[in-house]
Amino acid sequence: MKRMTALTALLMLAFTSQAAADPARSAAAPAPARPAIDFRAELQPIDGFGFSMAFQRADLLHGARGLSPAKQREVLDLLLSKDKGAGLSILRLGIGSSTDRVYDHMPTILPADPGGPDATPKYVWDGWDGGQAWLAKEAKAYGVKRFFADAWSAPAFMKTNGSENDGGELRPEWRQAYANYLVQYAKFYQQEGVRITDLGFTNEPDWTATYASMRFTPQQAVDFLKVLGPTVRASGLKTGVVCCDAAGWDRQVAFTEAIEADTAADKAVRTITGHRYSGPTEVPQPTDKRVWMSEWSPDGSTWNENWDDGSGYDGLTVAADIQNTLTVGNANAYVYWTGASLGATRGLIQLANPGDDYRVSKRYWALAAFSRFIRPGAVRVPAANADPALQTTAFRNTDGSRVIQILNTATTEKSAEFSLRGGHDRHPDGYVTDETRSITPVGIVSTHGTTLTAKLAPRALTTIVLD
Repeated sequence: MKRMTALTALLMLAFTSQAAADPARSAAAPAPARPAIDFRAELQPIDGFGFSMAFQRADLLHGARGLSPAKQREVLDLLLSKDKGAGLSILRLGIGSSTDRVYDHMPTILPADPGGPDATPKYVWDGWDGGQAWLAKEAKAYGVKRFFADAWSAPAFMKTNGSENDGGELRPEWRQAYANYLVQYAKFYQQEGVRITDLGFTNEPDWTATYASMRFTPQQAVDFLKVLGPTVRASGLKTGVVCCDAAGWDRQVAFTEAIEADTAADKAVRTITGHRYSGPTEVPQPTDKRVWMSEWSPDGSTWNENWDDGSGYDGLTVAADIQNTLTVGNANAYVYWTGASLGATRGLIQLANPGDDYRVSKRYWALAAFSRFIRPGAVRVPAANADPALQTTAFRNTDGSRVIQILNTATTEKSAEFSLRGGHDRHPDGYVTDETRSITPVGIVSTHGTTLTAKLAPRALTTIVLD
């Protein structure tokens, strides 16, 4: 037995030596598999990409500081047109609490205390709502179907601090009156021909602001939802309730858990909403409901039009945040804070103050690269990635078109190959967004059978569309 073992060892050694001398006789090592994009599979559905023009920014767009009708149309096209601009598909409206119409305030529909929570309220509606009603009608004409109305504060007389500003809490005896107030706001928009599809009662309940703000703990939010949910259902409005727009995505988790743990609150809420000012999205929300990143803009004290300057509030920063929010956060929607504003705005577009002009940031083009091509009703699909410098997402639209977004964070050009599952194309379209290009068509992508090859510019977002 020992002899046979020794003989076997000698034979194996001879074979190994011969194979090393003659590579053709050795078995070839299998080539590593290409990263795959599986358009047959489904991850989360996409409700859309959006923006807000609350705090009378819509009035600015209408010409309050001198923007002409011709320029208004250009900015509207940039924000809302699927062909000429970003094709943003969610408009977030601010439900006001101010008793004046000073710029940067939002007027309330109930300026006077009716005399108590059970007294008959005297609502006031001017059909304008700081320009938001006009903008909502324009957005509807462009094809927008999601109108998200959110309150920063209840009217001052409903709160513990007697002010719309500086936090304060909703007094418990005013819960039903506040729920009625929110429903009435939606009804006013209904009479203007705009359906509020998504209704929120709080904005950043975990943070006290010097402007319109109101605090809720997770339990207080749950308690109010038990009133708001039945009130919305009884109203006959086809409106879904959202909650809770916490200032940080991580802070929203406690609100989400509280809703999930309470049967009545869970029934009341259709969509979980959170902001991400306290840090990047690092976890998904603990829910099976739809989840929206409902407000964010990067920090910064100056107007910035750059794509990649290391400031943290340039275009590449926004593109990376969208990719991260959709993948790590599994978000169904991404709503940027301000569409257009004045001065050192971190919005997408800067309006002249005063004057008939505007400027466009690279932040706008980062968001537009997603919103123009990834339409409401799309689904995100699995996209494997072999290179950590490439942030890759992929989507399938309801019309059958497929979209791949690749953010090359490296300082050098990269080549990438993907195996496509679920169709192949001979002439895919490629677009690049970087310092000098803005969704610019480029011939950098090709397919051979089910293999897609792309050359990716450094520090750039490449958008690939397959029909």
